[in-house]
Amino acid sequence: MDDEPLSEKPDMTLSYLAKQDLYALSAGDLEDRIDALKAEVTRCEEELKGRGDTRSEAEKLFKF
Repeated sequence: MDDEPLSEKPDMTLSYLAKQDLYALSAGDLEDRIDALKAEVTRCEEELKGRGDTRSEAEKLFKF
């Protein structure tokens, strides 16, 4: 079991990433970073789609 308490606000590390100097990164590092960010965007989009479906189903259920 995880003893770490849940934070109320999600960790938005992207604000940190956006401030990093990219000049020092190699081309390979930049490609890896892009791949990781694309994967995260895809993951967020899938989660968002699921939430939209849940909301529309709930709205159908409670319409009279």
